[in-house]
Amino acid sequence: MNPVCWFEIYVDDMSRAKAFYQTVLNIELQDLQPPGGGPEMQMMAFPSSMDQYGATGALVKMAGCEVGGYSTIVYFSCEDCAVEGSRIVAAGGSIHREKLSIGEHGFIVLGVDTEGNMFGLHSMK
Repeated sequence: MNPVCWFEIYVDDMSRAKAFYQTVLNIELQDLQPPGGGPEMQMMAFPSSMDQYGATGALVKMAGCEVGGYSTIVYFSCEDCAVEGSRIVAAGGSIHREKLSIGEHGFIVLGVDTEGNMFGLHSMK
């Protein structure tokens, strides 16, 4: 079993964070009804398929949950992480580490999103 089954990236500005991830990853996030359905939580889900490898998750805006910092890094799979990495600055984020070889395990780019969260991009080429 893969150790990661879900991730949540906490945000302050859902519209800004949604636009950032949609632009960098070239995907569409979907509204996700939060547990309990109250107005104190807003969620946008990343696309997923139960028939494919990997975990999925959501952007979450919730009162009382601080954002930012580098305590958790979620890595997004890419064909070539340099391509998605090249979109980070234009989408409002910053590059923490340009494309870097991690040997036989491929390559990574580390970015910081519009909410101050560090995230990773991973590819084999």
